[in-house]
Amino acid sequence: MVASPFTALGAALPVLAAPMAGGPTTPRLVTAAAKAGGLGFLAAGYKTADALAAEIDQVRRDGVPFGVNLFAPNPVPVSPEAFRRYAQAVNDEARVYGIDVRDAPIVEDDDRWRDKVDLLLADPVPVVSFTFGLPGAAVAGALRDAGSLLVQTVTSAAEARQAADAGAGALTVQASAAGAHSGTLTPEVIPPPVPLPDLLAQVRQAVSLPLIAAGGVATQAAVTEALRAGAAAVMVGTVLLRADEAGTSAPHRAALADPARRQTVVTRAFTGRPARGLRNAFTDRYSELAPSGYPALHHLTSPVRKAAAGDPERMHLWAGTGFRQATARPTATILQGLGSRV
Repeated sequence: MVASPFTALGAALPVLAAPMAGGPTTPRLVTAAAKAGGLGFLAAGYKTADALAAEIDQVRRDGVPFGVNLFAPNPVPVSPEAFRRYAQAVNDEARVYGIDVRDAPIVEDDDRWRDKVDLLLADPVPVVSFTFGLPGAAVAGALRDAGSLLVQTVTSAAEARQAADAGAGALTVQASAAGAHSGTLTPEVIPPPVPLPDLLAQVRQAVSLPLIAAGGVATQAAVTEALRAGAAAVMVGTVLLRADEAGTSAPHRAALADPARRQTVVTRAFTGRPARGLRNAFTDRYSELAPSGYPALHHLTSPVRKAAAGDPERMHLWAGTGFRQATARPTATILQGLGSRV
C-alpha cells in the first residue's frame, strides 16, 4: 500500500470522510471519523467564515486531526438570455410554494473565498483541500507556509498536472461515480465515466503526488481495489449520508433508503454545475433545459429547494452510484467496516 500523507497526523485508517457541503458534514461526523482512525474534512462551502470558525473550534476541542475543504473560485458565467429562459422554466416549480423567480438577479459570488482563506491563514488547520478550482499561487504558498497540507480535487490526468504545478501536496482523484458536485476544473464539460482504478492509473502516470481515491467507493472490495491501484487512501461521502452523526435531512435519508429509487443522474438542473444525485421529477424535467452557469443557477433555484425541503421530487438528493450501501449506523462503524481488510 502506498504511504499516506495523513499517517503523520495520526490517521492510521486509510478511509477518509469527504466534505459534504449543505448540511451532511457536521463537526460530530468529522470527529467521529478521526476517532475511528481516519480523517474528516469540514465543508466550508456555502458557510460564512464565522460559521466555519465555530465548526473548527468545535472539532479542535475534541483534540483530533481534521481538514477543511474550500470551494476555490472557478465561475461558469451564464448569459442573461439563458438565465432568463431557465428562470421562466423553473418558475413553474416556484409557484407551488408561492415564490416567483422570474426576475431573480444573476448572482456571481465567490462563496466568501477571501474571508475563509484569511481565517485559515490566521488560524491554520492541518489540511486544506480545494474543489472546483485551483487556489492560485499566492494563496497556496501562504497556506503551505502556515503549515497546512494542500489537497486538490482533480478529475483527469491533465487536471492532476495543473494541480501539481500549482503546488498541491496530494490529490483527491474523483471519478464520475461520485455524488454531489464534480470537482472538475472545466465544469462546462461533464467528465467521462472512467472507472476509478483506471482514472488512478492515468493520474499516477502523470504525477508522483500521493493520491486519494474518491467516487463510488462504497464497499470493502472497492476500497481494496483503489488502494491496489495506487491510492494512498480513499475518501467516502455517500455511504456516510445516513450515518448517525451526519446532518443529512430526513427526506434525503429516506430517499436513499427508498427501494423505488434505483438510479442516479448527473445534472446541472439545480446549480448549473455537473452534480450527481438521485433521479427525481426535477431532474427529469429540467436537466435538458439547464444551461451551464455556476453559481448563478445555484442561487436561482435555492429558494425553491429550501421551500421544497419536505418534497423529494423537487429537492436535490445528492448521491453517488454506491448509494445503496448507505446505512444508518455510527460513522466509526461504517469507516472501520470499509477498511477492515486493508
